[in-house]
Amino acid sequence: MAQSNNLHVVDWSKIPEPIDDGGTRHLMDLRVPSISLVATSGATVDLAAVAGRVVVYAYPRTGVPGQIGLVDDWDMIPGARGCTPQSCAFRDHFSDLKLAGADAVFGLSTQDADYQREMVERLHLPFPVLSDAALALVQAMRLPTLGVGGQTLIKRLAWVQDAGVIKRVFYPVFPPDQNAADVLAWLKDNRRS
Repeated sequence: MAQSNNLHVVDWSKIPEPIDDGGTRHLMDLRVPSISLVATSGATVDLAAVAGRVVVYAYPRTGVPGQIGLVDDWDMIPGARGCTPQSCAFRDHFSDLKLAGADAVFGLSTQDADYQREMVERLHLPFPVLSDAALALVQAMRLPTLGVGGQTLIKRLAWVQDAGVIKRVFYPVFPPDQNAADVLAWLKDNRRS
């Protein structure tokens, strides 16, 4: 099945909503482990060492319009559909997130940086996306995953960290295009003094 253009409006009522399986309960107040990840900018990023308030949103995988999808029933996997709308929402709210106190914003997936770079360029994302293709961060943080088409993918989530310590986790995320607005609302309600 060819990958559709995900930039059109999605009727989320036709997409199965993910349930809270408790997969992130252990993340609150967790110190992010020191693991270097390749960013789409070409830099290496260690989230534990990024100063200030950092927003990280994780997603299963993005497809490339016109290419074959990972599996035919992708949209029916709870929480799978919506990576592009989620990323576009963080792009569209990027300035507001910064004004509300985010010192940095990162996307995160298990796709390699070259694959991610195509998406960053196509969607004009103003922030880097991090590759955890080796699953080092996923395993160290015990992030919730799903196995699809022989690949290990991160379930959709987001977190806000201060000085490397997680202060808020958003999980499950649904609908994905509202995730950035939810993070922004939290940032506004929880400004640092």
